Amino acid sequence: LGAYDYLQKPYQPVELAHKIRKALEKQSLFLEVKRLKARVTEAKGVDAMVGSSAPMLKLQEQLRTVAAKDITVMLYGESGTGKELAARALHQGSPRREKPFVAVNCASIPETLLENELFGHMKGSYTGAATNQRGLFEEAHTGTILLDEIGEIPASIQAKLLRVLQEHEFKKIGGTKDVRVDVRVIAATNRDLREAVAAGRFREDLYYRINVLHVDLPPLRARGRDILALAQHFVRRFAAETGKPVAGLS
Repeated sequence: LGAYDYLQKPYQPVELAHKIRKALEKQSLFLEVKRLKARVTEAKGVDAMVGSSAPMLKLQEQLRTVAAKDITVMLYGESGTGKELAARALHQGSPRREKPFVAVNCASIPETLLENELFGHMKGSYTGAATNQRGLFEEAHTGTILLDEIGEIPASIQAKLLRVLQEHEFKKIGGTKDVRVDVRVIAATNRDLREAVAAGRFREDLYYRINVLHVDLPPLRARGRDILALAQHFVRRFAAETGKPVAGLS
């Protein structure tokens, strides 16, 4: 795909090896620069969401409207519908865009560790707590936190989360002083939380506090015309990341 250097005959194997090594280093650097450029120029916010079907255009317009409002948002959608992508779009479209964005999958963290992850702990609060630790709410201070699969949060932590939403403060594990935070909360779930409330698994007051405004994310089967655009998007993305010259799809 293009000459890098040349060799004069007769040449020594060590000279050939040296030039090949230099050529490979240059090609590696070229691909890294190309990948970084693609990342820098990558669309952000709602513009990063691929699709032009009616359900997607409706969703994009709704996200643009909601993004600038500093209120709690609930994202409803099946697994794979892009709830974290929508949350990032809300963050990018908000005045908090230059501040931290922290995503937490509440279903992937064991119940015994979730409170510690969210709120942190004080030194000596339990065996092994050798230092003070910041929680994810502190990490997201002045920014946005996404609580994905919020329906999986156990009852023991729901009350503490409610206080954060109401009072913007909490106590660390083992702490006696309140920690104040300024965080926009975006919740996401693939379950009907109203059923969880009716069954007593989810606090009703917390449900209404996080469901200030809800956004429904359409499944792919409802936006079939977007499939080709999505396929082409992923081809371009992975071709750039792996340095493979894939032009497109047949």
